[in-house]
Amino acid sequence: QVQLVESGGGLVQAGGSLRLSCAASGRTFSNYNMGWFRQAPGKERDFVAAISWSDGNTFYADSVKGRFTISRDNAKNTVYLQMNTLKPENTAIYYCAAARGTLEYSERRNNAASYDYWGQGTQVTGSV
Repeated sequence: QVQLVESGGGLVQAGGSLRLSCAASGRTFSNYNMGWFRQAPGKERDFVAAISWSDGNTFYADSVKGRFTISRDNAKNTVYLQMNTLKPENTAIYYCAAARGTLEYSERRNNAASYDYWGQGTQVTGSV
């Protein structure tokens, strides 16, 4: 069992930045591939970014490439999502997730069902 707790959300003006954190506890964090998803009101939960536990490879949704950066600190059992140049349409609840299986293939990492554990989410609101 892995417990995930997100933090760092808030209200930010368009063009601003936020860094989300996801603290993990329970089983060995470093053995899990980690991802971030977001869910806007009335919409499905969408993939944002993922990072491999074995080689640190990172993957991003096209909509956030060049603006968001995912990273992890295995010593602190924490994964981060640095979000820059935020837009109002980035408003959503952001979720951290852990996956035992590979996220090397887009059809897996983009699918919420590929992840085994989820945090409770943190609200990010971008204002105009």
